[in-house]
Amino acid sequence: MKIIEMLLKEMEQEAQTTRKMLAIIPHDKFDWQPHKKSMTVKQLATHIAELPGWVNITLTTDELDFAKGGYIPTPITNTKDLLGSLEKNLAEGKAELSKTTEEILLQNWTMRNGEQVYFTIPKVEVIRMAYSQTVHHRAQLGVFLRLLDVPIPGSYGPTADEGF
Repeated sequence: MKIIEMLLKEMEQEAQTTRKMLAIIPHDKFDWQPHKKSMTVKQLATHIAELPGWVNITLTTDELDFAKGGYIPTPITNTKDLLGSLEKNLAEGKAELSKTTEEILLQNWTMRNGEQVYFTIPKVEVIRMAYSQTVHHRAQLGVFLRLLDVPIPGSYGPTADEGF
């Protein structure tokens, strides 16, 4: 299996679990946050839904410069909007990944804030980092939901809520 096929397969596998997690967020808990330094449920869930879009961004640009601004979070008011955002970003990411080449995957990509460079790494590593960020933030969301007494679906196997 070639690297692009493996990345597409992993993207869809993680999307299946992400859909389950985002779908169970109670509408009345979008503004809840477990700590003042934490994101709200809505901010965290919106970020998770947007992460598949990083594949598209990575493959169509050479850098992301936070100092240039321009980021506007997707307006989310309910679970339907949230899942729609995920599907849109997933479709865009898959489409761009499907038409790229391994040569492009090996080109460098930079994340910076003006003159401060956070990293410069091959685009394939940025895509893997986006996948890892999805898993990381999805786990964070799981903790948020657990604190709200929402039963958690399994990611890679059953949870205590599923009779583990």
